[in-house]
Amino acid sequence: MERRLINPETLAEPRGFNHGILVRGGRLLFLSGQDASDGAGHVVAPGDLVGQFAQALRNLAAVVTAAGGTPAEIAQITIFVRDRDDYAANLKPLGRVFREHFGGHYPATALFEVSGFFNPEALVEIQGIGVLSEEE
Repeated sequence: MERRLINPETLAEPRGFNHGILVRGGRLLFLSGQDASDGAGHVVAPGDLVGQFAQALRNLAAVVTAAGGTPAEIAQITIFVRDRDDYAANLKPLGRVFREHFGGHYPATALFEVSGFFNPEALVEIQGIGVLSEEE
C-alpha cells in the first residue's frame, strides 16, 4: 500500500494533522464514532476531557486492531467535542495522549463542537476511516 501526505505550500503548515493523505491499494475500514465508554458501556473519566480522549483513542485502536491493522493506518479522523474552549485549553496534554497512540502519524483531521452526545456523560467522540494493508 502506498501513502503520500498532501500538504500544499499554499495552506498553513499543519500541526498535529495532515491536510490530506493519498492512498493507493489497501482495504477501507470505516470507524464508528467512539466515546470514552469502557467494555461495560460506562464512560470512563467523567468530567475529564483528556481522560475521555485517551479512552476514545483506545476504542478506535481496538477496532483497527480487530480488523488486522494498526492505529497508524487510520487515514482520517473527525473529533467531536462538547466544549471547544476546553479542547483548546488542553492542547498540550491532548497532543501527548494522541502521540502515545499514533506516534508520529497524523491523520487528516477535523474538529467540531457539538451540543451533546448519545451518552450525556461523554465529552468527546471520535470517528474515522482506516486504510489497512492488503491481507496476505
